[in-house]
Amino acid sequence: MDSHLPKIDISSRTLAAFAVHVFTACGAGCALLALTAAARADWTQMFLWLGVALIVDGIDGTFARGLRVGELLPRWSGDVLDFVVDYATYVFVPAYAIAVGGILPASLALPLGLIVAVTGAIYFADRRMKTPDSYFRGFPALWNIAAFYLFVLKPAPWLAALAVFVLAVATFAPIYFVHPVRVPRWRIVNLVALVLWAALAIFAVTQHLDPPVWAAALLAAIAVYFVIVGLLRSRAP
Repeated sequence: MDSHLPKIDISSRTLAAFAVHVFTACGAGCALLALTAAARADWTQMFLWLGVALIVDGIDGTFARGLRVGELLPRWSGDVLDFVVDYATYVFVPAYAIAVGGILPASLALPLGLIVAVTGAIYFADRRMKTPDSYFRGFPALWNIAAFYLFVLKPAPWLAALAVFVLAVATFAPIYFVHPVRVPRWRIVNLVALVLWAALAIFAVTQHLDPPVWAAALLAAIAVYFVIVGLLRSRAP
C-alpha cells in the first residue's frame, strides 16, 4: 500500500532553512510572553522578553543569508515574517506599555498609545524606510527602545507625553536615524556604542529598571550620540 504514496525528499539543508523561519517566528512568541508580563504590570519581565526578541531579530538574518533560506524555501517570505514579528515586538507591545504603564498623563495615555500603534504600522509599510547607505528615513518605530527609556529615566508624565508625540511626528519627518550595524560611516564607533548600550540595558533590567544614576546617564548619552549621527546624515545632500 505504501508503494503508491509519493516520496517526499526533504534535505537537511531544507530543514535547516525552515528552522531559521521557526527561529524568526519565535520572536512572536516572545511578544506574547512580553504582553502577558505587561498585563500583570511586570515591566522588568516585559523588557526581558522584548530584549530576547531583539537578539533574535539581530541574528536571524545572518542565519538566513548563510543558509540561503530565500532560495531553498521560496514559499515563505522571510521579509514578511520579519515585519510581522517586528511590528509585534517593536510597536504593539510597547504601545500597550505606553498606554497602561502609568508613565503618561492619564488623559493622554490611551490616545498616545493608539498613535504609536497606528504610526508604527504605517512606517512598517513604507517601501522607502531605508536609504541606499542604510540609514532609516524618519524615526524607525523603535518604540521598544523609546518605552525602555521612559521606564528607566522616569521623566515627568507631561515630558514623557511630549517625547512620545515628538517621536510619532518624527516617523514622517525628513530626518535620518542611523542603523548602528549596517551604516558604513563611523561603523566601529557605532558598534562600540551599541555593545556598551546593550550591556547597560541588561544591567538596567537586572536592576528592575531602576539603575544607578551613572548607568541611566550613560544610556541617555548613547541615545543622544545616535540621534546626532542621524542628524549629521540629515544635513548631507
